[in-house]
Amino acid sequence: MSTRVKKNLDAAGKYPTGGGDTEWFVQDRFGLFIHWGLYALGARHEWLMHRESIPVDVYEQRYFARFDPDLYDPQRWARAAAQAGMKYMVATSKHHEGFCLWDSRQTGYKAPRTPARRDLLRPMLDAFRAEGLRTGLYYSLLDWHHPDFVIDNRFGPYRDLSDEARARMNAGRSMPRYAAYMRKQVTELLTQYGPIDIMWFDFSYPAPEHPDDFTRGKGRLAWESEKLVRLARKLRPSIIIDDRLDLPGAGDIRTPEQFQPRAWVTEQGRRVVWETCQTLSGSWGYHRDEATWRTPDELIRTLIDCVAKGGNLLLNVGPTGRGEFDARALACLEGIGTWMRRHGRSIYGCTAAPDDMPTPENCRLTYNPQTRRLYVHVLAWPFKHLHLEGLRDRVKYAQLLNDASEISCGAGEWYTRQAGAPAGDNLLTLNLPPIKPDVAVPVIELFLN
Repeated sequence: MSTRVKKNLDAAGKYPTGGGDTEWFVQDRFGLFIHWGLYALGARHEWLMHRESIPVDVYEQRYFARFDPDLYDPQRWARAAAQAGMKYMVATSKHHEGFCLWDSRQTGYKAPRTPARRDLLRPMLDAFRAEGLRTGLYYSLLDWHHPDFVIDNRFGPYRDLSDEARARMNAGRSMPRYAAYMRKQVTELLTQYGPIDIMWFDFSYPAPEHPDDFTRGKGRLAWESEKLVRLARKLRPSIIIDDRLDLPGAGDIRTPEQFQPRAWVTEQGRRVVWETCQTLSGSWGYHRDEATWRTPDELIRTLIDCVAKGGNLLLNVGPTGRGEFDARALACLEGIGTWMRRHGRSIYGCTAAPDDMPTPENCRLTYNPQTRRLYVHVLAWPFKHLHLEGLRDRVKYAQLLNDASEISCGAGEWYTRQAGAPAGDNLLTLNLPPIKPDVAVPVIELFLN
């Protein structure tokens, strides 16, 4: 194990890892996902090609010839992310539709051949780096447009065809040639676009009983995953690779999608580095008519919950076909940023609290092992007092984080007994202001002995 990986520790011990440098990752905690492609013009989900069984030629004629993001301003995107408190980003270089945002030499199905007439990826990465964010790339293993990608009965616009019709369309297609195409594209991305910190491959779906029948599913054999990982590690030895290549042990992070884990994610009983990726609404790509938008307050609670369980949050925005973050997305980012400006130190560099620090009711705890500060995120503001078991002799000072106003500790023996605590239990009682602070989630910062 390398020295770099040995440093990647927390209070629970070593993280299992595939070899990438996750030390910065578990400090930064909060990132931006960007899903942008031709599907932004359809404005009704990034999987519309699959959902509506749109043939490749129809999809290309409808959207490729009209993709013209004339309002694209990556500096504004980067500023919005930085002001929201995000520390890294991951952008879709290519999604399942096969369209490439960069000027790939391997295909003509790319942004410079559309009315955009330029590489859209390079200025995006440059803008985010200028704002101090680390950069990552999402790369779809699926490609419903590529002529060598074997059509299967699981995903894509032709999944409902008869076996005979699919066999006719698959005549002459070759997954080994497609796998070589992917390696050439990944080489471009990792050698021509500056320091890429994360490679986010998506996704595998092998048929367990027929892993080499690519008409039923695709996994490590289809993608030639070992070659892909070796290539990425060679070109960028410290790069973080996700866990979606159907190659156990190769990934550095686990990536639960669109849900909150109940506890720190484990693998074979060991805690692992993890990041949940989630949307602001019910779609990754821009969806004009989607109405299930989440509130900034709920998103802040989600971020807190991730860190309290030792994880990261990768929160997605789907830009419009004209190249903007729409008003709903910007409002979410602004709301999160307002809270993060005053409470970011309860997130950055933090992780789950040690096991001997029980979480009070309606709270979440995060802990910074470097500064030895414990953060109590109060999800429901209680009346007068907040009780923390076993901490009376371990806390030397307490304050509200939003304004650094002191919180007095210890309400006296009578209050302690009324709280139901037996004598000698080391109960810490915080005396709270009667009115909840005017922030989405108040945080109490405890300075430990």
